[in-house]
Amino acid sequence: MKKFSLLIIVAFTSVTMIAQKQAKIKFKTKTVDYGEIEYDSNGVRSFEFTNTGNAPLVITRVNSSCGCTIPKKPEKPIQPGETGVIEVKYDTKRPGPIRKTITVESNAEQSTVALKIKGLVKAKDTKSVLEKTN
Repeated sequence: MKKFSLLIIVAFTSVTMIAQKQAKIKFKTKTVDYGEIEYDSNGVRSFEFTNTGNAPLVITRVNSSCGCTIPKKPEKPIQPGETGVIEVKYDTKRPGPIRKTITVESNAEQSTVALKIKGLVKAKDTKSVLEKTN
């Protein structure tokens, strides 16, 4: 009888755990490569993701490793099966290599995800700037 009771408890617990609703976040890519870009060019890029879970996904916080990178999170929950976008704007008035991390926090099964941006901002072309002022 004890074994049967234990079996019933284990089975009930397993069914309960399987039935729990959970959001899951799956990014199309976790790295955006700007490549080599011009000084003061458009620094906006995006990370597309899908909620592959069975509960609404809420992005609670998105942070950058640097003030030169401004991330923007979705304001509304992403329903199961739907896609969303996290937009990132890098300040391209900073010549040199780009190596930054964006941290995404949510109610997903994996609650924290690290995204990366990389690339190179070319140095400002002083010759063309001088030509424009003359």
